[in-house]
Amino acid sequence: MSNFESDLKRKETQDRSALFSILTGEWMEISPQHKTGNCRSVTDFEKLNRVGEGTYGVVYRARDTKCNKIVALKKMRMDGEKYGIPISGLREINILLNLRHQNVVELKEVVVGKSLESIFLVMEYCEQDLASLLDNMPAPFSESQVKCIMLQLFKGLHYLHDNFIIHRDLKVSNLLMTDKGCVKIADFGLARNYGLPQKPLTPKVVTLWYRAPELLFGSKTHTTAIDMWSAGCILGELLAHRPLLPGRSELQQIELIMEMLGTPNDTIWPGFSKLPAFKQFSLRKQPYNNLRHTFPWLSESGIRLLNGLFMYDPDKRATAEDCLDHSYFKEQPHPCDPEFMPSFPQHRLKRKNQENTDVKRKSSDSFKDFGQTSKGPPLSKKKKY
Repeated sequence: MSNFESDLKRKETQDRSALFSILTGEWMEISPQHKTGNCRSVTDFEKLNRVGEGTYGVVYRARDTKCNKIVALKKMRMDGEKYGIPISGLREINILLNLRHQNVVELKEVVVGKSLESIFLVMEYCEQDLASLLDNMPAPFSESQVKCIMLQLFKGLHYLHDNFIIHRDLKVSNLLMTDKGCVKIADFGLARNYGLPQKPLTPKVVTLWYRAPELLFGSKTHTTAIDMWSAGCILGELLAHRPLLPGRSELQQIELIMEMLGTPNDTIWPGFSKLPAFKQFSLRKQPYNNLRHTFPWLSESGIRLLNGLFMYDPDKRATAEDCLDHSYFKEQPHPCDPEFMPSFPQHRLKRKNQENTDVKRKSSDSFKDFGQTSKGPPLSKKKKY
């Protein structure tokens, strides 16, 4: 066979799709009509712009041409994977497909591109995330609005924990908000199912500023309490109008926590001295809880809620159900209705200008190439899914 014939045959083979059978040890050719299985093609969507990056994928804003609805398309990272979807991606798909709650972002379907590494999650689209709002708002959220946000967060967490799911990466940038004030928990790239017996997991999860002390001290036991600590950090951030514990290293993070809550010990946290990383740190004695000094204007009920969320002992930490029934949400000022949350029309104006720019760019940046490798246009926001 000539070199030309060999190259031609190789090209024909590359253009066809095939799967390797572990039963027969042979390659099985896939016909074009069965190439995407039961999944729709990503070419059914019109790309509008790239909006951000999550833990395990790039997120685009797109229009479903079949129903004319705006959605978020998350392209899964394949980072060196040769034999299918990475396990982290499979976990996220499996978890999200089984979740349906108004305060949890919805996964509508999975669509595919031209190549095996082009897999997209079709999610509901939310107009903004809390991190972007906090950075761009002319005035911070009022306490009534903070209560509205936190109630929705606790409702979402109660649903997740009731379904034996730990998010493991709660932070303001992973909380989305629609123009109708509905808060949704997003980015489930690190989420895990949990149960009994508990399996050891890596403590290197949750963004540092929101990481629970048991993780900082090396615990491999993950419970819903790590999400509740993160929720406490979010509440504190919304009330203080700045990140509450912005450590630059694990050591500094521990120091900031102790400065605010005092130094932990085996009396208030049984088993503390037996945690894996305990001997790696030399802890100075700080016997005072300074939450009242941090939030001098907050009501006693508000301080009690923060104290419950910031319990050192994970077994004593407040649950989402406890928080939903907390007196803080029943006193003045009452939580506002989500529909009365500020709608931030200036963000919609920015999006409209972005759309006009994207229309001009459309001919060179379409979803027809979406199933292949593409870096996409520059980021326009730090939205995360």
